[in-house]
Amino acid sequence: MSDKRLLLTTTGSREQAQHLAHELVSRRLAACVNIVGPISSVYRWKGKVDGAEEYLLLIKTTAAEFAAIRDAILELHTYELPELLQLQIETGLADYLEWIGESVGED
Repeated sequence: MSDKRLLLTTTGSREQAQHLAHELVSRRLAACVNIVGPISSVYRWKGKVDGAEEYLLLIKTTAAEFAAIRDAILELHTYELPELLQLQIETGLADYLEWIGESVGED
């Protein structure tokens, strides 16, 4: 079992996605953030079914950084209720997982 995590969030624009990605990596909260999109999202919000074009961020980090990433997302995100999901990475290429750990946290 690994302490590495994949976090997911979405944004309403490429610019917002790039801003979040840059901030998370610059703050050493994430080793890497992939931006996927645009994607089409359909969701229920305030009692109505709605949809939007969004960008999906795939955030590679460690379990220890979740709270700091959550706080950064809440600080920087433009959505009233941003998505933030954490998926545990059970295994992967050992050198890549090691790189994630070396890339986040303290210098």
